[in-house]
Amino acid sequence: MLLTFAVNGFGFASWASRIPDIRADLALTPGELGRTLLAGALGSVVALPFAGRVITAVGAARTVLAGMLVVACGLLGLGVALDVASDVRVTAVAILGIAVGISLWDVAMNHEGAAVEQGLGRTVMPVFHAFFSGGTVIGALLAAGIVALGVPVLAHLAGATALVLVLGFLAPRSFLARDLETVEDGGEGAEEAQRPGSAWLEPRTLVIGLVVLVAALTEGTANDWIAIAVTDGHDQPGWVGVLAFATFLAAMTAGRLLGVYLLDRHGRVPVLRVLFGLAAVGSLLVVLGTTPLAFVGVLLWGIGASLGFPTGMSAAADDPTRAAARLSVVSTIGYLAFIVGPPLLGLLGDHVGVLRALLLVGLLAVPAVLAVPAVRERESAR
Repeated sequence: MLLTFAVNGFGFASWASRIPDIRADLALTPGELGRTLLAGALGSVVALPFAGRVITAVGAARTVLAGMLVVACGLLGLGVALDVASDVRVTAVAILGIAVGISLWDVAMNHEGAAVEQGLGRTVMPVFHAFFSGGTVIGALLAAGIVALGVPVLAHLAGATALVLVLGFLAPRSFLARDLETVEDGGEGAEEAQRPGSAWLEPRTLVIGLVVLVAALTEGTANDWIAIAVTDGHDQPGWVGVLAFATFLAAMTAGRLLGVYLLDRHGRVPVLRVLFGLAAVGSLLVVLGTTPLAFVGVLLWGIGASLGFPTGMSAAADDPTRAAARLSVVSTIGYLAFIVGPPLLGLLGDHVGVLRALLLVGLLAVPAVLAVPAVRERESAR
């Protein structure tokens, strides 16, 4: 189970760490890069609404395997697009494929994680997401060394694909049996669970989706732009930008491991309010500080962004009979961040520079804090 999250994170970081190469190899402006990354957001939005139905039909383990195979094809396609074709359209198609695979994989592993958390009766979802972040750290650190050595993108992503396939096929063997992924309920709950679309009519589910949307935008903005912001805005070589990206991911990993204790001791609402504030302060230090202060800001930003997504997933799955439907809705809303984020940051970057465009993260703290009460623990969930 933990390996599933880690491999997913490794696959994500392997391609995200090459975003500066996408910009440089294809000679894209920030706005053009944002529109290219939008292909990934479109892939996610196409896949996420159907993820709950796929899980219901074939189970979480098979959904993870299907997503993994699509991710592998997308990684290889991205390497070919950059090193062989040098075509922005082929690059966009490859990114779209990676996003479709990661989205199916993401919802399935979160559904499985929620089932495990419900069975244990205590908070464990941040630990699973910490392993995701740990996988991203390994992927980013390897990429930093690979970029510094000048290894071609195709060779890097081919190696990453091989690791994803080997480890990815092993991971789902530890998943729960399909009849343990949901709580048996022969009454109204079971009837409702068979209508996934009805989750879109639940006010609490939609507000949880808003929390996850802001968390995803806070996290995704750093994933997509922090390396470029440090490289361009602080006039640093490419490997320093990738190292900043890895630092952000390491801070997220630490925040998620510590988050299990904080959430159980203090509750979801106060913890998330503080963390969204830390993310805002961290983004300001990245934009306004010197390079050393920017790395401090990256740490605060990573810690601040660490718990919003996994806590939202836990809140959406408080009722196991509705977990698949609600996780699909919340994930879909959350991934809208990747539709809004890349083109918006790219547009701002064209006018004020990528570094100053990151001031947007500080503004996001306000709606996040207002929406946080929706994730409050339900007594019946424990």
